[in-house]
Amino acid sequence: MKGLLLSGGMDSIALAWWLRPEQAITVDYGQLAAIAETRTSRQVCEELGIGHTVIDARCPELGSGDMAGDTPHQLAPVPEWWPFRNQLLATLAGMKAVQLGVTELIFGAVQGDGSHRDGLPRFFEDLNRLMSGQEGGLNVTAPAIGMSTEELIVKSKVPRSVLAWAHSCHRGDLACGDCRGCYKNAEVIANVYGDF
Repeated sequence: MKGLLLSGGMDSIALAWWLRPEQAITVDYGQLAAIAETRTSRQVCEELGIGHTVIDARCPELGSGDMAGDTPHQLAPVPEWWPFRNQLLATLAGMKAVQLGVTELIFGAVQGDGSHRDGLPRFFEDLNRLMSGQEGGLNVTAPAIGMSTEELIVKSKVPRSVLAWAHSCHRGDLACGDCRGCYKNAEVIANVYGDF
């Protein structure tokens, strides 16, 4: 059974539409946009008939930068860096995925996520080796890792009306229009549809 780590952003929504997993897991780890991400993810799952689980694992004191409403850590490669975030998400989602009978946990990583090391293909290869070798034999995949967000949207054929639900802001439940997530959202819409 396939499970998707669903953040409510453009990439994970496009993957949900394209791959139609049986389960989706959203994690509230204390990020400022958690309420909007959860609301969006729930809407996508209802639209597609996907089972949806929300994990409450808030730990905002461990965050850094825009997503935590704090100054970026000195090691931060980008303003929204949260140390070991994808590793944390994989562990928490993986724990639930195994309980649900999921055998493949899908991440919505794309080519542009390489600005931080846990967005690179090597990270997901290592993560898959680690998690598939443990009890439950959970495979971790990132099927869009070689695509841009624009390419993923075109490949998935996700309708614009569904993609419009995406919440990409790193700073809160309402789009600030002035963070890397909001900039990406506007740029992708313009590139794919020719307008905003």
